[in-house]
Amino acid sequence: MQQMEHDVKNRMMKRLRFVYGDTSSGIFEEIEKIIGAYRGRIPAAKTAWSEKDSFLIAYGDSITGGKNPLSTLHGFLKKNFKDEISFVHLLPFYPYSSDDGFSVIDYREVRKDLGDWNDVKSMGGDFKLVFDGVINHVSSQSRYLKEYLAGNLEYAYYFISLPPDTDTSSVLRTRNLPLLHDYDSAEGKKWLWTTFSRDQVDFNFSNPKVLLEIVDILLFYAAHGATMIRLDAIPYMWKKLGTSCAHLPETHELIKLFRDIFDVSAPHVILLTETNVPHHENIAYFGNAGDEAQIIYNFSLPPLILWSMFKQDATVLSDWASGVKKVSDRTTFLNITATHDGIGVRPTEGILSVDERMELCELARRHGGDITGKKNSDGSISPYELNINYFDAINDPHADESIDLQIRRFMLSQTIPMSFIGIPGIYIHSLLGSRNWTEGVRKTGRARTINREILKSNELEKELGNPGSVRAKVANEYRRLLKIRSGCKAFHPGSPQEVLKLHPKLFCLRRWTEDGSDELFAIHNISSEEVICRLPDSIEGAYRDLLKGEVFKSGEVSVPAWTALWLSSF
Repeated sequence: MQQMEHDVKNRMMKRLRFVYGDTSSGIFEEIEKIIGAYRGRIPAAKTAWSEKDSFLIAYGDSITGGKNPLSTLHGFLKKNFKDEISFVHLLPFYPYSSDDGFSVIDYREVRKDLGDWNDVKSMGGDFKLVFDGVINHVSSQSRYLKEYLAGNLEYAYYFISLPPDTDTSSVLRTRNLPLLHDYDSAEGKKWLWTTFSRDQVDFNFSNPKVLLEIVDILLFYAAHGATMIRLDAIPYMWKKLGTSCAHLPETHELIKLFRDIFDVSAPHVILLTETNVPHHENIAYFGNAGDEAQIIYNFSLPPLILWSMFKQDATVLSDWASGVKKVSDRTTFLNITATHDGIGVRPTEGILSVDERMELCELARRHGGDITGKKNSDGSISPYELNINYFDAINDPHADESIDLQIRRFMLSQTIPMSFIGIPGIYIHSLLGSRNWTEGVRKTGRARTINREILKSNELEKELGNPGSVRAKVANEYRRLLKIRSGCKAFHPGSPQEVLKLHPKLFCLRRWTEDGSDELFAIHNISSEEVICRLPDSIEGAYRDLLKGEVFKSGEVSVPAWTALWLSSF
């Protein structure tokens, strides 16, 4: 154990030297002090993942009513999904000033209108909790910026101040907003780096004091029950003029440093990076042989599922998925279709053409959604994300068709992430069959609100108690699918995956355990027509569809429209 820790410390020193040069020894000593301060304060836990795991994404106040929102959400999930959901990602529950929580005022407090740390601890008794590390930027109302602007020397280089005429054209932008905003300080006007908005001011990680503060915050989260930490907007952490300021080597080294710190202080804590970028850039956050983030979002999956079901052709999805492989036993994917944000368009770069991406944008608008753009280096604007509820992205809200057909089509889209290598990630509004919340958009004027409806617990329970309601039908089908999935070892996040191209209208995966004890074929008909396909000649014996119980022998298989089969050997 001592030798292992010694090796980790050597890695930490190497990373610090790469980023901070000659000052690395002093920084390392300070990190050791922080780790020592948390020794004995971080609860031991096991978070090894398995086929029984699933991941729910929710705001602390996604469901209101009762004592307070956090206890209400906890009670609701414990009552309705305790056996199906293992990880609960509580989106930022700290005091904030904008961006629905992602402009943090105080990292170490729970919003009083949500509850307190005891409510968080209570939820952690039933679910493995995921906290957000919103560490690229902080609220303009935070103590850090206030002290900086007041001239407190302790905070002198916490932020990046530049002349207003600085050439920042090379910087990758995800917003159609200025990169530099002006603030009044004790020394006069200062223009500070703001990747996302005026209210979200970027930290200056070239200042070791910032790094040390963030290390303390991350370990504070582990001490308060986090078993996974999501690193929000992490590609933009390190800034260097003349570059894109995205995915820089220093950023990767700092994430690896965080991983090393947890390896010696809280080895059960998992790092999840939020990198909504093209696939080849996304998977780089696994690092070298899995020494960086343990989990990354599979951000290409949501738009490609949408595209495939829109075109009723799985060719593009199959071609892309053929290149998605297991990286190591210590890493895996979080497979989603929806989150609190929109459906990313950038992850399709290099997969869909510009015209095809514009088709997706037009589809979203026809189905009642909107588009958020990003500013390019040449000043032009291109699509960044589709702002729409995933149910309504998959289904035309204006179509003259039965709601049961729409539910069937939607649930097929949700079955694909459950079949794919990794862990299924489910947004609460997908789990509960929500639709576009256009009323919310009108209230806030923000496109992302369309997928952030706040539900009242009494009304929600009433709908779930009505077996004929959309919410009940969707939630019950989720329970059924997740229960079946949890009993199939071939769905372990580490089980290998192979794409089978049996028919253009079918998305087919072979999953199997490495010891050969279990094998499964997941076949998804992403079209409105029945498809008859022939299984490969190498497949012998009989297979039972875990979803319907039907038995198939080797040879031809009939797959109904908008239907999935999970064929398991027996």
